[in-house]
Amino acid sequence: MERKVALVTGAASGIGAAVARALGERGAMVALVDRDRPGLERVTAGLADDGVRAVAITADVAAAGEAERVVAEAEDLLGPLDHLVNAAGVLRMGGAWELDDRQWNESLEVNATGVFAMSRAAARTMVTRSTGAIVTVASNAAGTARAGMAAYAASKAAAVAFTRCLGLELAGHGVRCNVVAPGSTDTPMLRSMWKDAAGPRATLDGDPDAYRVGIPLRRIAEPDDVADAVVFLLSDRARHITMQTLTVDGGATLGA
Repeated sequence: MERKVALVTGAASGIGAAVARALGERGAMVALVDRDRPGLERVTAGLADDGVRAVAITADVAAAGEAERVVAEAEDLLGPLDHLVNAAGVLRMGGAWELDDRQWNESLEVNATGVFAMSRAAARTMVTRSTGAIVTVASNAAGTARAGMAAYAASKAAAVAFTRCLGLELAGHGVRCNVVAPGSTDTPMLRSMWKDAAGPRATLDGDPDAYRVGIPLRRIAEPDDVADAVVFLLSDRARHITMQTLTVDGGATLGA
């Protein structure tokens, strides 16, 4: 990763922040992107204090035209883009027949359209140099039905399908595209689902009434667990891997 230029969306917290740090610690120069300006500045400042060359770019990945601006700004500040990590995401809970239009649209705009727009902008510069790698952080919910998570699951499934198709089209240009699918990870998103102190135990145990399996490894993932998988797929150690999904969920989907 030494001297590579990486762009990470959703970098103000959670998995995105962990990915940005993991890349920076391995010598990459990192452009951190998020719409949460205070959080973004806090994470970027922390990286800079540790000697990482990091820049903050405030943007909403779902907004029209933002992706092209973000990639252009990142390349202007750090140099030609080598890696893109699509880690920005939102969770809008609700029964499939109870969701309102706003919840559905926000889920698709950020989790799917944001991936499309950022990947398209990154791909256009990567193909000119016949090198690069893109990793989309999706979810194990993309392939496993979850009660109350229809919008989230659908949007993540769309992101997975798009990333694989993009990988097929870019393979001849030397650009690899892969997916990391986390399960329950200790992030603000997961904690927002916990109603009380029993939340972590309920996550580990699962919920038979909702047809939800717990976590066989009996631990909730840390963001670093997911970041390590992302870094691997971006690195030269994965140079012959493309269009694949690496699930990081402690066995919650039983290997499916």
